[in-house]
Amino acid sequence: MGMEYLPVEVIGNILSRLGAARDVVIASATCRKWREAWRNHLHTISFNSNDWTVYHDLTTSRLEILITQTILQTTGLQCLSIIMDDVDEFSAAPVISWLMYTRETLRQLYYNVRTTPNINILEKCGRQKLEVLSLAHNSIAGVEPSYQKFPCLKSLSLSHVSISALDLSLLLTVCPKIESLVLINLDIAMSDAQATMELSSPSLKEIYVDAISLDKFILEADSLEKLHLKDCTLEVFELVGKGTLRLLKIDDVSVIHLDIGESTENLEVVDVSNFTIMWAKFHHMISRSSKLRRLRLWGVVFDDEDEVVDLETISLCFPQLSHLSLCYDLRDGALQYGLQGTSQLENVVVLELGWTVISDLFSHWVAGLLERCPNLRKLVIYGVVSEVKTHEECQLVANFTSSIVRLMRKYMHVEIQFEYE
Repeated sequence: MGMEYLPVEVIGNILSRLGAARDVVIASATCRKWREAWRNHLHTISFNSNDWTVYHDLTTSRLEILITQTILQTTGLQCLSIIMDDVDEFSAAPVISWLMYTRETLRQLYYNVRTTPNINILEKCGRQKLEVLSLAHNSIAGVEPSYQKFPCLKSLSLSHVSISALDLSLLLTVCPKIESLVLINLDIAMSDAQATMELSSPSLKEIYVDAISLDKFILEADSLEKLHLKDCTLEVFELVGKGTLRLLKIDDVSVIHLDIGESTENLEVVDVSNFTIMWAKFHHMISRSSKLRRLRLWGVVFDDEDEVVDLETISLCFPQLSHLSLCYDLRDGALQYGLQGTSQLENVVVLELGWTVISDLFSHWVAGLLERCPNLRKLVIYGVVSEVKTHEECQLVANFTSSIVRLMRKYMHVEIQFEYE
């Protein structure tokens, strides 16, 4: 079938898949039918300063006119993306006109535009059909729950946004169907001396928090399934929920008191890296997680230097474990992850092991772990060789490689992979 026989709605879908405004405009110039599809059936368009270098050559006013002309030729946009990271500030008037023109049909808005003066996005987009809202480099002030409502919003992302702890809390209350929340490097204004934030949402299923510093962060979320904290500094983090959590990921976080509740029976993934913990307390939190399938402890430092995580504990507490990732560390010549006990890790099929400082003990440790995983299919070795400088250190790496080659002759069925930095 020739292109001229395609229904105009199908052409609209094709143009929408192109996404980038420049590509859509060029394609729609093909013929009258494609121009009609652009006007009446285009549902997705994106203006991204990274997509087209010419955006950087245009004056701000010319860019505003270009975006205005393009948007005003559409009639039913559902997804609008305006990402202008390194473009000068836009005037508020044209931005308001874009939002007001599209607000009744819009389902997704990705908005990273600095404007002068700042505009109230919530006021312009509330009470409509919006399902996804992603804001960056803006400020939100004065959330009014009485009329700023987002009845359909399922996903909210705030990055480099200035907002008070109270307004963020209120914002969640006006999103009764929210399931996904992303908070990145927020400038959080506090009403008192202690930096405390309390968020509550009965519908929230996943949250990602990155580069945020607070004294106290309390999250009440009865349906939460995924919790990911990254690059945060917190004195207290407390999750109040009903045991629905399936994924816990902590990466490069400083927290004095971490509480994810006693109900962790549904945890399937625990991924902890670059983190200092008191193992006994952390283990108590996750020890009831009999459904755990993936456990990753990488660059983890124990508060108590005498603490050791033994494989016996791991195998007994987490019988369904299929992926195990451990990066070993030496403390006074003793391994941080010991080989005590005889229990087998029957279900482990993927083993990821790494070192921070190479030693002769590492190859013995790897061998001991392999013996405990009778059904292993894949072994991945991670190492830091950029720090290997002396002849002695080079010899240690060479000896380790030779020992692994010998070991793999015994485990011919196991695929081995090396990842060196």
